[in-house]
Amino acid sequence: CAPAASPAAEQYLAPYTAASLGEYFMNKGQDVLVVFDDLTKHAWIYRQMSLLLERAPGREAYPGDIFFLHSQLMERAGKLKKDLGGGSMTFFPIVETLEGDITGYIQSNLVSMTDGQIYLNSDLFHEGIRPAIDLSLSVSRIGRKVQCKAIKEVSSFLRLEYTQYRELLRLTRLRTRLSEDAQVRLRRGEVLQELLLQNNFAPVSLVEEIILFYAFLRKILETLPLPVLKRFKQEIMDFVSQQEPELIQDIENKQELTPQIKKRLDAVFLKYFRKIKQVD
Repeated sequence: CAPAASPAAEQYLAPYTAASLGEYFMNKGQDVLVVFDDLTKHAWIYRQMSLLLERAPGREAYPGDIFFLHSQLMERAGKLKKDLGGGSMTFFPIVETLEGDITGYIQSNLVSMTDGQIYLNSDLFHEGIRPAIDLSLSVSRIGRKVQCKAIKEVSSFLRLEYTQYRELLRLTRLRTRLSEDAQVRLRRGEVLQELLLQNNFAPVSLVEEIILFYAFLRKILETLPLPVLKRFKQEIMDFVSQQEPELIQDIENKQELTPQIKKRLDAVFLKYFRKIKQVD
């Protein structure tokens, strides 16, 4: 850890120290996650040191080897063979954007080195959308290849539907009269956005994701008022555990929505809505 008040040399060496510590545990067969917060300031420090050393500046006054500096660091991540211990080290580099510009020199460099990026939007954050992920600018180059069959099935059109909802919301804010189709799409987008919201220190399991998004695809949530939708999101996992405890285990083991699992999920949803209707 090298705070902003640390000497420039210490801040420059901090990422390499973290990578070396990670390699130590990786070589012992453990799985390591290293978070670099953040490489933008690391690049600023290296630029400052290079200018003091009177090295020739390049684009945006960065030295010519800044790309090599970060790419060499990123290449230290990886997974070892079993005969070498089977350990792994994953890097999670963070970069800062200025006015939301992802085409800056350091930002575009990191985009080209990694397996994708998660873009956090301050406007979404101020709207109360947490995590404030901008899906239109966030990319995964390996996502579909490593997803289980169940997640592939329930999430295949979610990204497109959500980005279309955000665009439609922007275009219809000043309109008072909307077509029936636009109203349906806006309502589905509102439901999807609520399902994507997540509180601090509240991780969502794979099975919970599958169950929530399967309910969304079944189009059984659009008619629910927002308080009931939030209640469904909070209670459905506990309800499934009570009614069909083996169902959660089956989804975890198979990681696939077979016709039998879908039928059992539909039955649980029906029981849940009957229950809350009786309570209300």
